[in-house]
Amino acid sequence: MISRENIRNIAIVAHVDHGKTTLVDHLLRQAGTWRSNEVVAERVMDSNDLEREKGITILAKNTAITYQGHHINIIDTPGHSDFGGEVERGLRLVDGVLLLVDAAEGPLPQTRFVLSKALALGLKTVLVINKIDRSDARAKEVLDLVYSLYIDLGADDEQLNFPVVYCVARQGQASLKLEEPGTTLQPLFDAILSHLPAPPAPVEGEPTQLLICNLDYDDYVGRLGIGRLSSGRLAPNMPVAVVREGGKVEQGKIVKLYGFSGLKRVEIADAGPGEIISVAGIENLSIGDTISEVERPKALPRITVDEPTMMMIFRVNDGPLAGREGKYVTSRNLRERLYRESYRNVSIRVEDTETPDAFRVVGRGELQLAVIIETMRREGYELTASNPEPITKDVDGVKHEPMELMFCDVPETAVGVVTERLGPRKGRMVDMASLGSGRTRLQYRIPARGLVGFRSEFLTITKGEGIMSSQFDGYEPWFGYIPRRSNGAIISDRMGDTVPYALFSIQERGALFVGAGVQVYEGMIIGENAHPSDLDVNACREKKLTNIRAAGRDENVILTPPREMGLEKALEWIAHDELLEVTPKSIRLRKKMLDFNARYRADRDRKREMRDEQ
Repeated sequence: MISRENIRNIAIVAHVDHGKTTLVDHLLRQAGTWRSNEVVAERVMDSNDLEREKGITILAKNTAITYQGHHINIIDTPGHSDFGGEVERGLRLVDGVLLLVDAAEGPLPQTRFVLSKALALGLKTVLVINKIDRSDARAKEVLDLVYSLYIDLGADDEQLNFPVVYCVARQGQASLKLEEPGTTLQPLFDAILSHLPAPPAPVEGEPTQLLICNLDYDDYVGRLGIGRLSSGRLAPNMPVAVVREGGKVEQGKIVKLYGFSGLKRVEIADAGPGEIISVAGIENLSIGDTISEVERPKALPRITVDEPTMMMIFRVNDGPLAGREGKYVTSRNLRERLYRESYRNVSIRVEDTETPDAFRVVGRGELQLAVIIETMRREGYELTASNPEPITKDVDGVKHEPMELMFCDVPETAVGVVTERLGPRKGRMVDMASLGSGRTRLQYRIPARGLVGFRSEFLTITKGEGIMSSQFDGYEPWFGYIPRRSNGAIISDRMGDTVPYALFSIQERGALFVGAGVQVYEGMIIGENAHPSDLDVNACREKKLTNIRAAGRDENVILTPPREMGLEKALEWIAHDELLEVTPKSIRLRKKMLDFNARYRADRDRKREMRDEQ
């Protein structure tokens, strides 16, 4: 058992891409977790394949280091607002926070979100201003902005008295003074030990209490529950009570008890107050359950997360090519997998619909939902997904929709075009400030549905130089019709394989999503029309051959490379009457109604509804 005074439980929180995982790498390295000659991958905490590919943290993960006789548990949290549920769980495990802020970008929406959660829980903070070696760094201005943010969020005098560490996480250097460059991370370690508190002493007479904040799985011992022991003591082979949702109490027994050292789980003989541990042997544990004593079970407050704002319908793939590429294709497979996801992710909700093969999945944003789809796809599932839609609610009989507070850092030359594009999406500018170096920060309040599909358009109009981020900002009355996409779709009108001769004439009408030799079917979207209306085409038409030849009559068929439609881009692109068909090998876009005549009738009715809405 580790002495409570020698334990520090901390979380590293920041906006996406401000350097959290890179900093954890060097904390582990300088604490002697690895041998000097050991080869370790960069961003070692991003262990998930998707995290490495996207370069962002998706799942909150914990590690532990030993420094000067102290055991420091570190929670690496995601920086994207869509994964806020992971952050909220991580903060329930800790007593202090390292707030990481980019020396050039300053505090951004997720910085505000995670800091407000930390202050609400009464956690102490250490401010780390990272990337001070950037050519456009403005550390002193950023420090003033952070102080303003603390005051704006209602921090008390004790919370405002935080130490400031200037850091270059990529090189493992930290310093307490901006003018004096650091050589190691020792100033940061010292700030953690001196400013962030040890776990609070348990209340006299309180029973054993362990709140489950995360779940894991081991091939040998099964389900693992991860949490912080608030009071009492736990040991292997100890009988315990599990207090579930609604106060229901069940009996269980701890088979194995694990602590953390570096990136490994290590078996321990017992655990005391303040330790972050992992328990095995209790089946059907869920996040928010409390492990307590058998004689007097007492639950800790369950984990609560902010309300989700976006919804998608996941349904069984019912297209003509269904079942050819996936391993799990039935509604039973899909239902089990989705409910398993909601079981381990408190920010996801899964609901049955009126039809047995369709399920409503509610989450924080389109990126979070896209990650779930991509994960399922890699596991061998086939499914179709609708376009993301906002979750509305009635307030005094008036329909309200979720709003987003959006920040855009753009070149000064792009301010006009960004403002112009956000107008039809009902975006309202609330602030504009110059950042220097020819860049401007714009702040907008905009309906959540107005942001769907805007990210790729934003990168285009800012020529890849814009930075865009947003966070949930309450509800407002419904804003009315918001145009989604100005271009129609090019749709295949029959089943078959695409032919270069047919595609050559079709590509003049817009941008193609498929190349030659691709199997298509009636109702499948094969491109984007240059005009607002949809266009049905025959992409399988072959050239008629005759025995007459004339010089110069044959055209040289040269096809433009098709536009690659990845999962996230496809989700942004599809409209209300379209679906995304996902299999382990393919991503296809299609109409909900594959038959042309059925689509025509539905489109006529939809236009009538839109006129009434306007």
